[in-house]
Amino acid sequence: MAVLDLRFDGDPVLQQVAKPVTHFGDPLPTLIADLFETMYDAKGRGLAAPQVGVLERVFVIDTTWKEGERRPIAFVNPEITDQAPFKQQGPEACLSIPDRSFDVARPVWVDLAWTSPSGIAQKSRFHGVGAVCVCHELDHLNGILITQTGTEI
Repeated sequence: MAVLDLRFDGDPVLQQVAKPVTHFGDPLPTLIADLFETMYDAKGRGLAAPQVGVLERVFVIDTTWKEGERRPIAFVNPEITDQAPFKQQGPEACLSIPDRSFDVARPVWVDLAWTSPSGIAQKSRFHGVGAVCVCHELDHLNGILITQTGTEI
């Protein structure tokens, strides 16, 4: 595993739409391990492949590790299949936009479908901070930053 270099606001790769993953063998497991290593090292709760310069539809999250137990989840080719009609407004930070926070509206829950790193179809509902995190990282896969969706606070 390796800590990868982060890309920062202004880097054109962050504005590009990532391509779907079509091959689930090497180097996908290494990319995912490196994303987790980089995310934990940077003290984040999520990290998308474009944030390290890889334009593939992959992101990782761990919304609980700062409070205790690690619960890492890797998402390949994720898509929202349903979402709450109501939004929660709250502060968000981004590893690609250091030292700045934004007030962003996100659905209170989202249903997400994705493929596991081993190629198995998955689906789950995410609430609260989990919903915020998957929406934030999915935005990265679509070339969208919180500078476009929120108001700086």
